[in-house]
Amino acid sequence: MATELRDLRDVEWDSWADTLDLAFGGLPLPPEERALRRELTETGRSFGVWDDGARDDGGWVATAGSFSFGLTVPGGAEVPVAGVSMVSVQPTHRRRGLLRSMMRHQLADVRERGEPLAALTASEPAIYGRFGYGPAAQDMQLTVDTVRLPAPELPGVDGVRLRLVDPAAAVADCERVYARLVPARPGMLARRPGWERIPVLDDPGKRDGAGVLQCVLAEVDGEVRGYARFAVKPGRDHAGPSGTVRVRDVEALDPVGYAALWRFLFGIDLTSSVAVSTRPVDDALLHLVPDMRRCGIRLDESLFVRPVEVGAALAARTYRTPVNVVLEVTDPFCPWNEGRWRLSGDAAGASCARTADPAGLALSIRELGSAYLGGFSLSSLAAAGRVRELRPGALAAASVAFGSDVAPWLPHGF
Repeated sequence: MATELRDLRDVEWDSWADTLDLAFGGLPLPPEERALRRELTETGRSFGVWDDGARDDGGWVATAGSFSFGLTVPGGAEVPVAGVSMVSVQPTHRRRGLLRSMMRHQLADVRERGEPLAALTASEPAIYGRFGYGPAAQDMQLTVDTVRLPAPELPGVDGVRLRLVDPAAAVADCERVYARLVPARPGMLARRPGWERIPVLDDPGKRDGAGVLQCVLAEVDGEVRGYARFAVKPGRDHAGPSGTVRVRDVEALDPVGYAALWRFLFGIDLTSSVAVSTRPVDDALLHLVPDMRRCGIRLDESLFVRPVEVGAALAARTYRTPVNVVLEVTDPFCPWNEGRWRLSGDAAGASCARTADPAGLALSIRELGSAYLGGFSLSSLAAAGRVRELRPGALAAASVAFGSDVAPWLPHGF
């Protein structure tokens, strides 16, 4: 039977989404979440593989899509990025090259749209390195012992007004805070309308013993300066109450507001710990507590980045120190990136163009993606044999220039 790679049509969304859900365990999404997913799906960027013989009347056997975001890069610029998502292949159709054909089709489409970058989160990271995606940001999860750690304090926190509000009613206030933070950290996403509703989804079937989602706003002189969304999971042991505050997200525009929010979360009655699902690896909380070892830190890769157009991608960000280096890039999956590129730039801007000059560094497109946001240094990649220095001194200079003052971080999946 024939298979066909084809674009998704609006009327096919339900069957396409059902195929995707089967690939990730087959559990149906709650109605509100499914409706929001349909609303956020960009049909023109979604496609899959159809097999005439998959069922009596045919059916989807593979899916893929992407979302249109702006990605903050070092220097604070917002760069168009394809947020790759919804990728699946049914077990009956593995090892037939369907994933490879979808990735090739997608990257060609991203290039045609003029987006210099593609990015994704990966349930199985080893898969996507083959297609040029490199881990570019890490994610920190915390389980904080609030019995042994005092609540964070900073001068001025008593002047912050904290107000419990309905999470859905406060979405606009929280989104304004989020939008002001986006340019300050590489990896953060400027998102289209609708995405702000995802953090307030609160299906009872997904609470895992916790209570309802709550939201607290931090205000100064009537202005919302921060927010935290959380739920409390009750608990009790032989010593008494041992509940956990599960923090979904917490953001603030200044250190005092941030400390005030954490002081509130540490002090919720009948709890002994705070579990935080995602924070940047350089999060200020680590310096607001006297003992990091009581924070139960775990690190994971989060965002994977792939330059789709090397010249445009490298010219879109700035560099911590002046850099003038020729990069010899290998990219067999997207051969238009292969070759030597001269990168010249500093904190004010950069240019990157093809050159015939001798290269100073040699690396694959995957390593370029890992170094792009400043989360992983070229020197550390070289230590692993992933970057080669061809001109003495080129590695140290470029590694410093590619760095970022703040760690890149992806605040949510997609």
